[in-house]
Amino acid sequence: MDIKILTVGGTIDKVYFDASSKYQIGESVADEILKESNVTIKYEVESILKKDSLDLTEEDRNIIIDAVLNDSHDKIVVTHGTDTMIETAKQLSQKPHNKVIVFTGSMQPARFKSSDAVFNIGSAITAVQILPNGVFIAMNGRIFDPNNSRKNVEMQRFEIIIK
Repeated sequence: MDIKILTVGGTIDKVYFDASSKYQIGESVADEILKESNVTIKYEVESILKKDSLDLTEEDRNIIIDAVLNDSHDKIVVTHGTDTMIETAKQLSQKPHNKVIVFTGSMQPARFKSSDAVFNIGSAITAVQILPNGVFIAMNGRIFDPNNSRKNVEMQRFEIIIK
């Protein structure tokens, strides 16, 4: 089973330079995390963007969607900034496909000791192997439908929208 990991940027790959919060999006940490975790499945990592999700344009979102839909893999994990992850996942969920697509990210950069990045990437890798075809979000130990979830900024977690 081969899994494709497409990286877009976001907090998970941020590198901070000083106390005034100056940062840039660095190289993806996904491959490093999986190697350090002794993951034995076959996977491939490809960086398609290096942007904070608040800076993503509709053109960027289309690049992400096209990359996912045109990739030959049927199991894809997308690392994405959490601020607009739901928006991208919702748009992708409206497109026809026969793939399992799982978005994930982190509330703290992976390079921080207290980051949730390792856990979220691990959750996404497991989820993409067992979920049915569709678009999902793996955050905070849960799997979310992007059409029925939201980011709770105050609580620093994703939640199901109760109607």
